[in-house]
Amino acid sequence: MSETTTAAETAAPHRYTAALAADIEARWQDFWEKQGTYEAPNPGDGPLGGEPARTALPKKFIMDMFPYPSGAGLHVGHPLGYIATDVYARYSRMTGHNVLHTLGFDAFGLPAEQYAVQTGTHPRVSTEANMVQMKAQLRRLGLGHDQRRSFATIDPEYYRWTQWIFLQIFNSWYDPEAKAARPIAELVEQFASGARETPEGWGPWHELSERERADLLGEYRLAYASDAPVNWSPGLGTVLANEEVTADGRSERGNFPVFKAKLRQWNMRITAYADRLLEDLDELDWPEAIKLQQRNWIGRSEGARIAFPLGDQHIDVFTTRQDTLFGATYMVLAPEHPLVDSVVPDVWPEGTREAWTGGYATPAEAVAAYRAQAEAKSDVERQAEAKDKTGVFTGAYATNPVSRESVPVFIADYVLMGYGTGAIMAVPAHDQRDFEFARAFELPMRCVVEPTDGRGLDPAAWQDAFSSYDATLVNSANHDISLDGLGVAEAKERMRRWLEEHELGEGTVNYRLRDWLFSRQRYWGEPFPIVYDEDGIAHALPESMLPLELPEVEDYSPRTFDPDDADTSPETPLSRNEEWVNVTLDLGDGKGPRRFRRETNTMPNWAGSCWYELRYLDPHNDERLVDPEAERYWMGPREGMPHGGVDLYVGGQEHAVLHLLYARFWSKVLYDLGHISSSEPFHRLFNQGMIQAYVYRDARGIAVPAAEVEERDGAYYYQGEKVSRLLGKMGKSLKNAVTPDEICAEYGADTLRLYEMAMGPLDVSRPWDTRAVVGQFRLLQRLWRNVVDETSGEVTVVDTEPDEATLRAVHKAIDGVTQDMAGLRFNTAIAKITELNNHVTKLREVPRSVAETLVLLVAPLAPHIAEELWRRLGHDETVVYRDFPVADPAYLVDETVTCVVQIKGKVKARLEVSPSVSEADLEAAALAEPAIVKALGGAEVRKVIVRAPKLVNIVPA
Repeated sequence: MSETTTAAETAAPHRYTAALAADIEARWQDFWEKQGTYEAPNPGDGPLGGEPARTALPKKFIMDMFPYPSGAGLHVGHPLGYIATDVYARYSRMTGHNVLHTLGFDAFGLPAEQYAVQTGTHPRVSTEANMVQMKAQLRRLGLGHDQRRSFATIDPEYYRWTQWIFLQIFNSWYDPEAKAARPIAELVEQFASGARETPEGWGPWHELSERERADLLGEYRLAYASDAPVNWSPGLGTVLANEEVTADGRSERGNFPVFKAKLRQWNMRITAYADRLLEDLDELDWPEAIKLQQRNWIGRSEGARIAFPLGDQHIDVFTTRQDTLFGATYMVLAPEHPLVDSVVPDVWPEGTREAWTGGYATPAEAVAAYRAQAEAKSDVERQAEAKDKTGVFTGAYATNPVSRESVPVFIADYVLMGYGTGAIMAVPAHDQRDFEFARAFELPMRCVVEPTDGRGLDPAAWQDAFSSYDATLVNSANHDISLDGLGVAEAKERMRRWLEEHELGEGTVNYRLRDWLFSRQRYWGEPFPIVYDEDGIAHALPESMLPLELPEVEDYSPRTFDPDDADTSPETPLSRNEEWVNVTLDLGDGKGPRRFRRETNTMPNWAGSCWYELRYLDPHNDERLVDPEAERYWMGPREGMPHGGVDLYVGGQEHAVLHLLYARFWSKVLYDLGHISSSEPFHRLFNQGMIQAYVYRDARGIAVPAAEVEERDGAYYYQGEKVSRLLGKMGKSLKNAVTPDEICAEYGADTLRLYEMAMGPLDVSRPWDTRAVVGQFRLLQRLWRNVVDETSGEVTVVDTEPDEATLRAVHKAIDGVTQDMAGLRFNTAIAKITELNNHVTKLREVPRSVAETLVLLVAPLAPHIAEELWRRLGHDETVVYRDFPVADPAYLVDETVTCVVQIKGKVKARLEVSPSVSEADLEAAALAEPAIVKALGGAEVRKVIVRAPKLVNIVPA
């Protein structure tokens, strides 16, 4: 006996141990890979087709959210969703489905670029090394992926099509009449033929220069470049989309301050799809919380657009409360509003209050100073409810269109250009922010909605604004219109009609959603397939020039600045490669070779994940985005899925707005243009919870290695010093990460899979406890012993029929596990398998049919041991495509049930009866029961209440 061999192992050399698990798992992983076990065929005779029998089956497309290949590798929290989708995919194969399940890598983005900046390693080198490590870790878990379909977004043959999709969006416009995207060429043809007039102020199409035509089309294109306020993060050296800025006005990645700056950037006109993005949510099988987040982010609100005359101009405002127009006593513009410069007079108007001037001698000085102050604040800081209201008078007055009163026009940072029109009519009596501003600047207030709380009609005596939809209008009449006495809804409608009749406004819909900022000042991203001519006009590269590959650069980092220095602007890494930027190209437009300048921004990291589900369907197609037959087969609309999409998509809820909203937008554009049949990418969405871990911190608040902490008398110690414990995220920086490699080495991958699925409901976060893993290891050891003799290694099952009790246990387990698997309730499925396994353990001999059923039930969860036992039970074919057991209904009904017999409501006896016993037979049996005869003592029975088969209540006379 060697020093490393225990006496127990010598006595039981065929026991299921970590070493045996490792051997079994490695062998079956090699087998699956060699045999192409998980390869899912496409319909037709293409590269992935050719299996009509399989494609004739009902199909299931099961997806995980794109992983990023981190250099830190996986900890045990990462594979939770991957194991869950693998279990569901395996169950689906066993229930007769053709299952597409694969995994690629979302490999562009900031982490690899930052690593490159720190180390000088090319981002591709570090990213590909990370992918190799992650693939090895995922393979060890036994995940059943179709490896033929895997790819990374950094592969030029993949991002060629990302660039192609960008060009489809660039060359499209949204036709509001068709409510769909159409080719921009159709719009050009309409302008050229006169079928559609150019907008007011542009002149006829044939009189426009090439520059003017390009600018006009930019007003329509779904992808367009514009000078607009953007979120600028000096600390990152890049601009960010609204969705990438946190609630406290900082960058989601890196936590740097974010400022408003005006830059020329690429945008996606996602706002054109706001209504469709809202409406189609109703027919998606998504968690309601995620739908609500998308609805709130889109932020649809109905109201009116109203014009307030100001000299020979007018200020447009959007309001949802046009009924309160008589109560508008001043106006506020966002500091960035384009009208500000044109309305500021040279001197303060006579009678201007000192509180309005900010202490400056002229309106121009006051406005310039306030603008500089506002630019240094984030949108969140500007809208903070608790902050003191600040602002300055522009020196201009507008006219309230119904009261005809002059109202002063201020600028204030609590009004944003990003919502509505960047201007508001202030109704201080009925809006709390306006109320606070009016108090601070001594502005008048007028009550136009009668308070229902008894505070009276004089706002000067109020402590706060009164706002209600369940109230009556007052003080709202002129010679032409009266709202007095109307309810809010009726008043809003009457005011809308009046505004439209007098051409002072119109009913309209507004959205919180802004166009998607699509430019990043980074290196490690998809290059834009756009070049600019000497006049600065943007031109699309022809498809023959795709992919436009990333060039080499000496310095990967964008220029970063002091995180708090708002007076900075981007400098991109690509701009440093002059040879790549400035090129001579023939674009095939009949103008021959010309000099062009390439776009030096790159696409955001979201670009590659906007359409990757489509590439999984047809990953090697170099002629088109996706084969239409394959796309219709896997994702096309069908019963219960009117918009089509992936059958099951599993990932974290942190992508509620960013990725999911963007992917939905791209799908709708591609659908409109006829490239795909599915207008939604993901039909069913499931958000898995998080595996958490305890974080231990010393007196300085620094995390200490969790594995080295000792527990004594309910307290925790590290190297003799007391430490605090708090449940939180798992991660390398918190020194509490547990790798799947560690658990696989100690127990095997099947045990890790079972433990993660057994920890609790899949959609609930749960704490990791390494000590509890052994429970699932013991389950597999008992399962092994039910089939294999630990001493001889021989199969011990017998060819006899199970007894009645075992048959009932087996079929109840089948029924329960089947329902749980279909509902992604893997923790309760494991509990039912454990219960059956424990029953079988007590049998003197294990019938073959029972052992085989157990193996099939556990196969989706613990596939390696299932394959091994299935083979040892004498089967040559893989367990992967065996039919999942089906319960016999006859064994799901209990043979007997317990009937409680009461006298005057008190239990006097219990009877074991058939579940199908009749009320008459049950009454007779209850009255004949000796205990009941004795309890009645000869008394007459006045009434017997029978609720077969479980209750009889006897009422004596």
